[in-house]
Amino acid sequence: MCGIAGKINFNINNIADPVLIKKMTDLITHRGPDSEGFYIYKNVGMGFRRLSIIDLNTGDQPISDASGNVTITFNGEIYNFLELKKTLVSKGYSFRTTTDTEVIVNLYLEYGKDCVKYLRGMFAFVIYDKRNNCVFGARDRFGIKPFYYGLNNNEFIWGSELKCVKAGSGQKLNMDYSALDEYFTYGYIGLDKSVFKEVRKLKPAHCFTLDINKGAQSLEINSYWNINYEPDYSKTENEWIELLDQKFSESIKMHMISDVPLGAFLSGGIDSSGVIAFMNKVSPGQVKTFSIGFKEEKYNELQYAREVAEKYKTEHHELILEPDSVELLPRLVSAFDEPFADSSAIPTYYVSKFAREFVTVVLSGDGGDELFAGYNNYMKALSVKNSLFSNGIFNPFWNILHRTLPSNVSGKGLTYFLSKKRSDLGAYFCVMKKNERSSLFNDHTLNGIGSYSSEADRIQMLNCSSSKDFVTRLE
Repeated sequence: MCGIAGKINFNINNIADPVLIKKMTDLITHRGPDSEGFYIYKNVGMGFRRLSIIDLNTGDQPISDASGNVTITFNGEIYNFLELKKTLVSKGYSFRTTTDTEVIVNLYLEYGKDCVKYLRGMFAFVIYDKRNNCVFGARDRFGIKPFYYGLNNNEFIWGSELKCVKAGSGQKLNMDYSALDEYFTYGYIGLDKSVFKEVRKLKPAHCFTLDINKGAQSLEINSYWNINYEPDYSKTENEWIELLDQKFSESIKMHMISDVPLGAFLSGGIDSSGVIAFMNKVSPGQVKTFSIGFKEEKYNELQYAREVAEKYKTEHHELILEPDSVELLPRLVSAFDEPFADSSAIPTYYVSKFAREFVTVVLSGDGGDELFAGYNNYMKALSVKNSLFSNGIFNPFWNILHRTLPSNVSGKGLTYFLSKKRSDLGAYFCVMKKNERSSLFNDHTLNGIGSYSSEADRIQMLNCSSSKDFVTRLE
């Protein structure tokens, strides 16, 4: 998994504290238990925790270019790094390691901040450029790897987890009530917010530059990619099947590049089963699979996982969870750093811990529901949008009816969605509606939230989508 952390003091006389940088990286030892590394230069401090996956012998970080002027700490994996490396070698660049990390360094030397456009993978990294005393960083297109940061007139602090930034700052952090409202709306805090006002997230598909000489006001954050998809009805079903087969095979093959043992989570559902099928197709060896189950039969789906494991003749491992698993909650709360309503957090923790006894890296089916519109909310939203009663002129009527109906009346939820604009429906499929949140919060919290609306933020995001297809915009 790996983890990064660092701190830059804008006052050049305020030398970076190696003890503090180590403290920040020690907090994320669980992300990288294999080794640690540090870079201290005047007022710049960078730290790294490593989980060894590629180039076990010479892949420690931070890594610098041949001149020592450009230094990186990087969390993630670049799947097309061998292809990129070949291109860079043809341009005259030399390599001292076989890591994907060094490829990013030389890619930055060749293309500057446009280097991110060439990267295919999951990543969060920070590059310090000694030549002009600036830093450049980026986060992958879908935000798979986390990146938190804090910025004020005195310092710039970053880390793979919020706790790193908190430890590096040392200042009192204040609740961001708009983020709290977003959590109760959707079950998580997204975009660039964190639960604290002083700590932000770098948004997915964004990069930043910071001129250390000019300080905080020089921070520039830019989007380097945006998804743009429109349905192509010119292809036949068989042509789509062939194309999906090709893309899926290619993706799985690239994800399986590793110098350590590798396996996969298997729930028996479509997504993880699809991953297993293609791993079996592109891998010459026997795939290791890991599943968890429950003693209560109505929650136990191990039989489906076993069927898939038997079909593809995997080396299958199972674990039954016990009721005392709830004792894990305090540890999970500490790991998340901020509110996060993931109902599968406990099973995911245990299957990860179980798999670690056998392998270092696992593939999973996460993301399938987003890419292929698998969640029920997509179908519900589409049904409401296409309803004869979901016409803009009826919105006021449905709004009045929704407010009038008692909460326990069947259909009250439908009237809520029918009262909204068709184009905005995606913002209103949530954990808690606004009136429910308002009844939950005390006066102090309501005052902190003020006129902010989590739904309004989501509507703005939907409007930024260039896609004309309704379901695609929701995804």
